Amino acid sequence: MTIASQRHLFDIPDDVAYFNAAYNAPQLRRTTEILVQSTARKGRPWERTAPDFFDDADTLRTRAAAVLGGDADGWAIVPAASYGLASAANAVQERLTRGDRIVLLAEEFPSNYYCWVRAASDTGARVDIVPKPEDGDWTRAVLARIETGVRVVSVPACHWTDGARVDLVAVGHACRSVGAFLVVDASQSLGALPLPLDEIRPDFLASAGYKWLLFPYGVSLLYVGAEWRGARTLEMSWLAREDAQNFAGLTRYTDKLRPGARRFDVGEACIAALPGAIAALEQVGAWSVPAIADSIAKINARIAAHLAARGFTLPPERLRMPQMFGARLPAGYRGDLVGALRSRSVYVSQRGESVRFSPHLHVSDGDVARLFLAIDSAL
Repeated sequence: MTIASQRHLFDIPDDVAYFNAAYNAPQLRRTTEILVQSTARKGRPWERTAPDFFDDADTLRTRAAAVLGGDADGWAIVPAASYGLASAANAVQERLTRGDRIVLLAEEFPSNYYCWVRAASDTGARVDIVPKPEDGDWTRAVLARIETGVRVVSVPACHWTDGARVDLVAVGHACRSVGAFLVVDASQSLGALPLPLDEIRPDFLASAGYKWLLFPYGVSLLYVGAEWRGARTLEMSWLAREDAQNFAGLTRYTDKLRPGARRFDVGEACIAALPGAIAALEQVGAWSVPAIADSIAKINARIAAHLAARGFTLPPERLRMPQMFGARLPAGYRGDLVGALRSRSVYVSQRGESVRFSPHLHVSDGDVARLFLAIDSAL
């Protein structure tokens, strides 16, 4: 199913063509309206009751399960992907021993690197970096590294610099065959790409919210596999404790925690941004993730064809993701393509050696035409 341009739902000026959702997705108008309302409620704190500290978080969990998969009890509310990945590393660290290998991709996003370097330093494990494959096939390169002695594989669904695909179902199967734990950074895919959690079976899956989920800043998600829902957490939040809604009884301390992944929630999983995240996820659900992926893929196919005709180098189609891709500049071009496009209010990004294109449903045919004209003029 292809969805027509949804530009009317976003606050994007007519003279802006924005192809950079992988950097920072535009916010829905409805989300902004709800954020203004929810923030204003802080001015009347006497109207806030004990359930208000818990209800929005549990609503977001329920929506996440309905739209993204998994069970509601498996979703934790975190402030950033880095927090979710650090939570995963903190829990997994208790099962690491000297000599264990932690497999990561070359040029990985820093949030999925630093937490594992620390875990390795604390336990005597070692980080094993998979070099960038010459043929662009990250899946084959990762699978070749998964063998006895590998204890953790922490990879994305696609490389953040250029959108190169990683087959998480195949990687998950390989991890289980050698007793390795699978941690996924889904920041560049969750909300724009169907991720079959029941087939991937990640131990942990973290995602930034402000990209493809269209969340406001400060709200992200962490999915915790059933085996890990009793693991050590970064925080010792009182909100995660059993009977926490009984404020009068908070001094009767307890080691009993609320069910599922709630123990992994950030300490203030009750902020004013949560209603905005709920509204965004409801809209993503109304579109449906498969339809979003199909619609963006069609836009990117047009862009890829134009780039190929202008001498850009693109990854093979079978290795590209529907929502984003990177292309290398034509041989001999020495200009600043990103800057040239920006001067025409056309926005893309460069990560590493790749110019990255990542439209969302706000993109119109007119935007695509403006992009092509700007590229041709710059070259």
